[in-house]
Amino acid sequence: MARRITIFGATGSIGENTVDLLTRQGGATEYDVVALTGGRNVARLAEQARALRADIAVTAHEDCYDDLKAALAGSGVEVAAGPQALAEAADRPADWIMSAIVGAAGLVPGMRALRHGTTLALANKESLVTAGPLLLATAAQQGARILPVDSEHSAIFQALVGEEIEAVERIVITASGGAFRDWPIEALKNATPEQASSHPNWAMGQRITVDSASMFNKALELIETKEYFGIDPDRIEAVVHPESLIHALVGFRDGAIMAHVGPPDMRHAIGYALNWPDRRDLPVARLDLVQIGQLNFRPACEARWPALRLAREVMRAGGLTGAAFNAAKEAALDAFLARQIGFTQMAEVVEAVLDQLSGDSVLTNSPESLEKVLETDHLARQAAAEIVRGLEQ
Repeated sequence: MARRITIFGATGSIGENTVDLLTRQGGATEYDVVALTGGRNVARLAEQARALRADIAVTAHEDCYDDLKAALAGSGVEVAAGPQALAEAADRPADWIMSAIVGAAGLVPGMRALRHGTTLALANKESLVTAGPLLLATAAQQGARILPVDSEHSAIFQALVGEEIEAVERIVITASGGAFRDWPIEALKNATPEQASSHPNWAMGQRITVDSASMFNKALELIETKEYFGIDPDRIEAVVHPESLIHALVGFRDGAIMAHVGPPDMRHAIGYALNWPDRRDLPVARLDLVQIGQLNFRPACEARWPALRLAREVMRAGGLTGAAFNAAKEAALDAFLARQIGFTQMAEVVEAVLDQLSGDSVLTNSPESLEKVLETDHLARQAAAEIVRGLEQ
């Protein structure tokens, strides 16, 4: 029986790479593609659905329904639209689900999928940041498995194969430093969305590329590391590694360090999760170590990237603070892209939201339900909107 596959966020960079690997590994003849979901790029979503003979294609936007319906006319592919349709797609039985919707929007379908005991390939880091304990508890209760797809967390996962987590002394995740790693700090306040949207190493969507420039992406990954692997925050480090060839390092109590080295190509981490526990040939570059010559590392300066300092505060606080942090980050990013605030003001907005909500003891509670997480998300977005309005005046 063919493996049943669903991809949430099929038209984004992670989704496109997943579709590429499925196609290279036999496509519709090898896999039973249950559902593909996307945003406003309905032409591409329809093209993918036809090529992989998906049972259903879902756009997150209800106003895109007619366009998607027209694009798939005569194909036999079912069409749906809207947030509820996304959630219902997650209820369709599948053996392996890629969760690649960017932001908190990916949490609900991911949770719904876990309740069916599936394998969830998690590229949506916000799910663990906002509701890590709830997500992991749901997976344990339902006999589901979560496989990390972020390149850093896939690297850690692979370095830990055959190892006991108790033997881990520290975990080091690497950061490229993004578009502004060589800029003078004083110049960052004038950085534009266009400048922040150009990554030196990775080909990614705009939002995650800007998050890389601000290091909010790395801040989320620090929190994700703590949640997924259960490591004390004081044992988690970040360093700037401009080449983006070492994705993470795991240090053990005997002084040994295991490093995962590979090209900056997300198909490695996706392919590892897709084929786990086996390895299959992947269409990624093979490194020429002699040509590389040397690898460089720099400290991840919290004065340059205050998002890293905020992440440590979130890890120490725990509870629902991660949900507030992520929501405020998303709202601040929206404001920056809309040119309502400057580049460095994103961190100011997030810190102000956390300060404002920290007086509410609700944030210290464990995220015992999805409703509590979504409620905190809403409160943080409201607070961020008010702070942005104040900065605009």
